[in-house]
Amino acid sequence: MIDRYPRTTHERERTLARLDPATRTRIEAAALDLFSEREFHRVKLINIAREARISLQTLYKYYGSKEAVLFASLDTWLGDLATRMIDHLQGIENFEDRLRKVFWVLFDYFERNPKVAQIILSSVYLSTWRDDDTFRQPALMSVFLGVINDGRERGVLTNEVDEIEISDFIWGVANRMVAMWLLRGRKKPLAEKAPAMFNMVWRAIASEAVLAEQLSERYAQSAQPREKASVAG
Repeated sequence: MIDRYPRTTHERERTLARLDPATRTRIEAAALDLFSEREFHRVKLINIAREARISLQTLYKYYGSKEAVLFASLDTWLGDLATRMIDHLQGIENFEDRLRKVFWVLFDYFERNPKVAQIILSSVYLSTWRDDDTFRQPALMSVFLGVINDGRERGVLTNEVDEIEISDFIWGVANRMVAMWLLRGRKKPLAEKAPAMFNMVWRAIASEAVLAEQLSERYAQSAQPREKASVAG
């Protein structure tokens, strides 16, 4: 038995590497169901053990606490999100399209995994998660911030704020949209809103030069039909 739960991803993964993968999968499935249905303080380790069909001693041996179960599970789930982002960004050269794809992947992932969204919004105590290494999500945030940094270096994104603040803005919009989608009963597909919401976000974070260029291009395109009609007349 361990006397405290691991606080770093490396520390935790070193411990969990000795756990049977199928057992870990059952534990994470149990955590997904229980923490998405109940508030954190209402879930006990014994509940997770029973749901996963393992002994309480096994949970203590490899995790040590329900916080460790939750945070290790979040590592797995958000790691899947990072992998999806990387896969979807392959072959996309245009920066705006890359960022649009990142935004869409966020919406699509949480639409496909509403229980993960529910856990992040209602069962995770940020003050506790912040003290754990998994809060920083290096794999996910390296992809996310990498795209934003690329945009700033190209002069595509605003320089009025830094990349962290741009990231916070995008996550803030996404979190609010996901939260209200859950609260309203998931009646409409979440990912369908991604294109329109991204256009709003883009107008807020793109540089003035890029926005002016895009406005000029749209004006030129809209003027062409009028010019053709005038010539034909």
